[in-house]
Amino acid sequence: MTQAKYGLVLLIFLILPPVANLLESIMIIHMHMQMPLLVIAGLLMAPFFQAKFPSFFNKWNENGIPGIMLFIIIMSYWSIPRAMDDALAISVVEYFKFVSLPFLVGVPLRDSWKKLSDFGKNLTFIIFLIQFTVMGIIYIASPDQLCNNYIRAEQVTLGWGFITMAIAIFIYLVQLLFINPSDYE
Repeated sequence: MTQAKYGLVLLIFLILPPVANLLESIMIIHMHMQMPLLVIAGLLMAPFFQAKFPSFFNKWNENGIPGIMLFIIIMSYWSIPRAMDDALAISVVEYFKFVSLPFLVGVPLRDSWKKLSDFGKNLTFIIFLIQFTVMGIIYIASPDQLCNNYIRAEQVTLGWGFITMAIAIFIYLVQLLFINPSDYE
């Protein structure tokens, strides 16, 4: 379970106060670097939990839908400006971030992804395409500062980060129309 050890080391590294403070000091790095790295830590630790609790994952996430729903809900919560503000201002919310992203997003995502059909996977991408587009527009177009802890320029930068991610997902989905992934397996 070397992978799980790497995930645990990554999680511990990201929790260290100097590292956490640095990553949280810039809005786009907080949202598009720290949070995905926490998810990656969970992805790396997932095989340990799958081996330790196989009946739990087989019983409660048999077809991958419950796990992917949990993934979508928690990721959607963390894209809300208030959640990012609260993570910086309220210790309990920050602790929740360091627990929820690896263990309620990363682990279920790894367990669910291989169980989902191609339709389920593409639907997940479409949900995030829509969410990232909407969040990007909100962060860019809002005349008000949405996060108390970040200036408006950082908010606009984050909005463009969301739009860029939405464009990348759109390109991926379009290429699926022309390329059969099974040709490369």
